[in-house]
Amino acid sequence: MLLSLLALVASAAASPAAYNARPYSHAAKRQASYGSSSLEVDLGYSVYAGTNNATANLNNFLGIRFAQAPLGPLRWQAPRAPLTNRNETIQAASYAPTCIQNPDASTTITAENNSLASEDCLFVSISHVDADTMSAGADLELLQLNVQSPSNATGPLPVFVWIHGGGYGAGSGRQDLTAFINTNENAFVGVAIQYRLGAFGFMSSDELARKGVVNAGLLDQHLALQWVQQYIHLFNGDPTQVTIAGESAGAGSVMLQDMAFGGSLGTQLFRNTIAASPYLPMQYGYKDWIPSQSYYAFATAVGCAPSAAYLENSSQANATQPIFECLMGKDSATLINASVYVSQSGSYGTWGFLPVTDGRMIQDLPSRQLQRKQVNGVNMLVGNNANEGTIFTPQTIETEDDLVSYLRATFPLFSNNDIAKILYYYPSTNATVDPNALLFATAGDMGPTALNESSVGTGQQQRADNIYAETTFVCPSYWMAEAYSDNSMGGQGYKYQFSIPAALHASDVAGYFDYPGQQYAVDFTTAFQRIWGNFVVSSNPQISNAVANGVSSGNNTANAASSWPPFSIYAPYQLNLNTTCPVMAASATIGQDVCASPEEVNEFKLVNAYTWEGGRGTRCDFWRSVGEIVPE
Repeated sequence: MLLSLLALVASAAASPAAYNARPYSHAAKRQASYGSSSLEVDLGYSVYAGTNNATANLNNFLGIRFAQAPLGPLRWQAPRAPLTNRNETIQAASYAPTCIQNPDASTTITAENNSLASEDCLFVSISHVDADTMSAGADLELLQLNVQSPSNATGPLPVFVWIHGGGYGAGSGRQDLTAFINTNENAFVGVAIQYRLGAFGFMSSDELARKGVVNAGLLDQHLALQWVQQYIHLFNGDPTQVTIAGESAGAGSVMLQDMAFGGSLGTQLFRNTIAASPYLPMQYGYKDWIPSQSYYAFATAVGCAPSAAYLENSSQANATQPIFECLMGKDSATLINASVYVSQSGSYGTWGFLPVTDGRMIQDLPSRQLQRKQVNGVNMLVGNNANEGTIFTPQTIETEDDLVSYLRATFPLFSNNDIAKILYYYPSTNATVDPNALLFATAGDMGPTALNESSVGTGQQQRADNIYAETTFVCPSYWMAEAYSDNSMGGQGYKYQFSIPAALHASDVAGYFDYPGQQYAVDFTTAFQRIWGNFVVSSNPQISNAVANGVSSGNNTANAASSWPPFSIYAPYQLNLNTTCPVMAASATIGQDVCASPEEVNEFKLVNAYTWEGGRGTRCDFWRSVGEIVPE
């Protein structure tokens, strides 16, 4: 798992109402019907004009403000509902600025990366189909055997809310959802949101918690979800049928929204969640040493260095030389440079500012709270990729001594005995990396396993890659699936793995957002997008045999994807999503061969996730047992 630099407010738990952003006071002007054909939408506080994509049969509203600009006295405060601005109709034809981008320690971000960014970045973008232009009898038979098409009604459609990834330091809400919505016959409304990043969204310390808020980025997401509840009916959306989704840190955000306020929100904000490769870095307490050092490093970088006396008394309300007031007086450019500087000064693959346990919104470590099944919403679809860890792990680990050094740096709270346990749970058949070793994708349920072998690594290097992958992305996906299995709300969890080589972190995104055939074969992309779409529409990811086998194949024989059971501890089945991939081609991006064949054939099968890859379930149980010292 990543060695991170942040944490959150561990004070006494407060009710959501006491900690939420200021509620919306504007009355949305409900139109004559759900989703009038007009491209003007009156939100009460402002009127927005969208555009129509006639080819996709979608109306698009880009850059709708859901919160006041978090500037001046609102910097590092909980987001607030927008002020009234009815002087003109606001054109929603182009994206709003992104939030300030912050790198991980292995990436360089320059001023050009932030040329389109601003602290004033709390906006949502929406794609929807008009109620009076929906095809009344749209045939969704291929979607799922038991789906009832919402297109034969004039009422609202289910809603898909996308939370972008990027390590809580990068990314934006500029995700085009058109292909995903179209492949699913325009059966739902798409929403993409933005939230504060880096130091602006995830800086933490005792002083900051007392004078502002920590986890500001998570509170931005929370307010955006409240906005959806109040206003999505104006875009033909049903606020009672919301699915929130994300990849990487977006999926980690989904996990934390699932856990928000101790899992006490029920279905107030969403019913279903989708998490692709949920990112779980080290989650410290809001005033622990690591996040506090990041706070001081940030302050020093902008000229607000704390005195020795301040550091000795920083936990006291009357501490001298308050940093916070000094920071509030700095200009945006100075703060942006400091956020980037601190983020880039960490160890390889780490991010400088991350979510923390605050005792209010985020009350516990995911490894513990998810085990108690204290979650919001009802149903979960969660997945991971076959090779999640490669791009975050130094590719210089050749011997077991190299591996041990890496583990000591990555898990600083681990004793020698703890390190020995890791080596026990992750045995190796190779003392060193053989430069001539054959790289190939494992089968998962037979032969070599991800412990020592993949299409991008072998031996000790693969051992390190897999340790990072499982602690940071894979095991959280297992814990989330378990948390929603036969939960108190009567819901279910479903689990899958994306395995098309090289199946690196984020390589699945093209599968559910690109047009079929753009990156992966038409048959695979269509099936993958229908899996997600069915879950959004019907809370069940099963697809028909015809789609699972491939829409171009005409094959209607039984496929595992049409009888995909919910995940449970006693029957821990996941769907492995792969293709036959007859042609491999070199990729300049990763320096390895990847699947690059339009002739590939879908190859989906149900597998035991617990025994998968040489006992992955057992290893995830181990990481849960040491969550206190990871922490995760």
